Order: sequence, then structure tokens, then C-alpha cells
Amino acid sequence: MRARYGVPLGIAAFGAAGVLYAAGYEVRSFRLRRVTVPVLPPGMRPLRVLQVSDIHMVSGQRKKQRWLQSLAGLRPDFVINTGDNLSDPEAIPEVLDALGPLMEFPGAYVFGSNDYYGPKPRNPARYLLEKVNGKHGLNGNPPVVGAIHIDWEELRDGFDGAGWLNLTNTRGTLKIEGASVELTGLDDPHIKRDRYPQVAGGPSATADFSMGVVHAPYLRVLDSFTADNYPLVLAGHTHGGQLCVPFYGALVTNCDLDADRVKGLSTHTAEGRTSYLHVSAGCGTNRYTPVRFACPPEATLLTLVGRE
Repeated sequence: MRARYGVPLGIAAFGAAGVLYAAGYEVRSFRLRRVTVPVLPPGMRPLRVLQVSDIHMVSGQRKKQRWLQSLAGLRPDFVINTGDNLSDPEAIPEVLDALGPLMEFPGAYVFGSNDYYGPKPRNPARYLLEKVNGKHGLNGNPPVVGAIHIDWEELRDGFDGAGWLNLTNTRGTLKIEGASVELTGLDDPHIKRDRYPQVAGGPSATADFSMGVVHAPYLRVLDSFTADNYPLVLAGHTHGGQLCVPFYGALVTNCDLDADRVKGLSTHTAEGRTSYLHVSAGCGTNRYTPVRFACPPEATLLTLVGRE
């Protein structure tokens, strides 16, 4: 019996343990990453930017709410929310409650597809198929049938009422202790709502510092921001790969970004120029795939310092 069943049973037990870890522990093991980025003009004081992304709130996720509320203790100079706040159309009040303490600070936001449309069950193997075909979201795929529409205006009004800048295919400026920080944002490229021509032209001459903000880091968007000479772009969407292979990394990014840059700080080059890119792995998951493996949920505190 041992020779016949021992190995399969051992593999099954190992797999079950992995699922329990991914669904029972890691998906709730929230943590903060700290990153230093040398992008500011010489002589400008450092700026501390808190990026939150891909919250994918579901009603009843109290631990996630408390953790997000606790991030206010970092006292950032400003907050950037890179979208996909929801995975439950009924969870808008809980998102606003969780982010309430952070909305006491200056901030800005863009939306992702899950702020407009509710999730549906999806075979995870489709992400691998889309990677092979080079088609993601509405980029090359047919329109979604029977989409669940979310009352996103309520979420927008909550953010706007707190004074956060809506960066939907537009620009905005934050004043941080006398410094002018220009933010140029796009709507979600994953569902083809980005309109870069509306914000093209690069940083304003009057801004002390400028950066790009978008939910999904599609290459066409990164190329545009970089060619326009933005020194830094913030994005989310990828979940860091969500289910990663230890010592190897992510298998998919859910966009056309390469897996080597699925999360964290990297660079992007276009038309002879180079920008820093920071992709947040986010702190949530689709409600129908509530697991993470080798990719814990996160927020990031970026300290922007002078260029070398």
C-alpha cells in the first residue's frame, strides 16, 4: 500500500497544505513595503507617497479595513489610489470607511475596471491563455456580455468630497508645503478607457515635480508617459502575479507588461528616455479567487528623493 499510494497521498497533502496557506493565511498577511526613488529635482525636500491599490473590498473584510485605516499612522505627504477598490457592489461604504483616515491627507485616484464592473467567476487558466495570445481585458478580446454595473459615482463622490483629485484622463496639482506636485492620470487601459491624447505634452513647466498615474501598466501607456519625460509612473492591476512560484516569480501580469516587472520598482525606456515605474501588488483579490501564494498583499510607502 505504501508503494502504491504513498507518493500520491503525499502530493495531495502537500497541495492541500498549500491551498490552506494561500487562502487561510497569506491572503490576509497584509504588509507595508518601503521604497526610495531618486526622481526629485536637486534641492527639493523628500516626499513620502503612500500608494494603495487593488483593495477589491468585499463586505465583511474587517481585518483589511482595520489595516487600511492603520496606514494613516504613517502620515504620508500624500496618497495615491491606483484603482480596483471593489470586488462587491455593496462594499462601497466599507471602502470609504477603510480609507477614511487616509482621506485626511492630500490624495488622488484613478479607477480600474472593478470600480466600474462587478467580478464574475473566471477560470484562472484563461490568464495563461491570454498571455500566450497577447490579448488582455478588452484589448483584442470581445466585449463582456452581461456585465455587472457598479454605482461607481458613489465611490467617486466619496473621494471627491474628501478633496482627493480625480485623475480620470486629466491632470491635477497638489500643493505640499509650498511645492507643486503635478499628477497626470489615465482611466483604465485594461478596458480601453485610457485617452492619452487628452493629457499629452509632458510635465508642466510650472510644476516642481510631475508623475504619471494609471491602474493597468500597459506598454502603450508606459511608452507615452516615458516619451513625454515623466520621471515616475505609478500603477497597480497585476496583483504581483497573485499565485507565484517560489524562487521563480509570477507567471502572468494580466496585461502586456513582462513578468519581471510585475511588482515593485523598475524602469521603463521609450524613445531614448527612461522613467521609473512602480507597480503595486495590491492588497486584495477577486472575490472568486481569494488566494495568494508567494505574493502577500501590500501597500507601499515611496520616499521620493533628489536625483543623483
